[in-house]
Amino acid sequence: MNGIPRRAVVKGAGVIVAAAAGSLAPAAAVAAPASAPVNAPRKKAPTSANGWPLETEANHVSTVWTRPVAGTGLDVDIRIGDAEAILLHVVRRFHYEVEQLPGVDLAGWQPIGGLKKGRPESNLASGTAVRIRPGAAASGGLFPLQLLTVRDILADCEGVVRWGGDDSPVDESLFYLDLGPDDARVRELADRLRAGAATPGRGAGVQVDVLSRSRRGRADRLARQQRAS
Repeated sequence: MNGIPRRAVVKGAGVIVAAAAGSLAPAAAVAAPASAPVNAPRKKAPTSANGWPLETEANHVSTVWTRPVAGTGLDVDIRIGDAEAILLHVVRRFHYEVEQLPGVDLAGWQPIGGLKKGRPESNLASGTAVRIRPGAAASGGLFPLQLLTVRDILADCEGVVRWGGDDSPVDESLFYLDLGPDDARVRELADRLRAGAATPGRGAGVQVDVLSRSRRGRADRLARQQRAS
């Protein structure tokens, strides 16, 4: 072949083929520089003292809405869903069994700006608390039988609801969820109360004997637990 050795021809052809193949292959991925920014962890939404997300307003792009308290003529701004089922049960029993409430004696959600962050009252800002008789926050505002009934209401809520009368400083007007949104006991209690409200002869408004030994024992045990916590 015109004096060119056969081995040189084969070698040259191989180089040409390899070069052509390289020009047609997709470009190799280039690793990101070590200094490339990494997505920062998502910032946790601010919560009230009990771990529920705060709401900045009610009745507009919110989980807090004005809800009627069945059978009382009252309404209150409350977190819809499980919190609503539980806290409205508390309000109804208080209204029927402790003292009938005018509208001015029931308050729900309010902005966090007017509350003490980290304190139980901050739960109002997540819609997971209510004030019953807001002007009666000081200790000693209930007669003995009224106090026994409040204790029975709390026992009915199986420790999911806490009363500000057991807090320091005392706030006897405040009732709030004492468990976070991921605690299964919240949903279990809400489901039970919803079922009771839909069943004749059960639920709030049905007369109960808060002086019975079994109910008093249950209420006293819970009171000791919550006072100690």
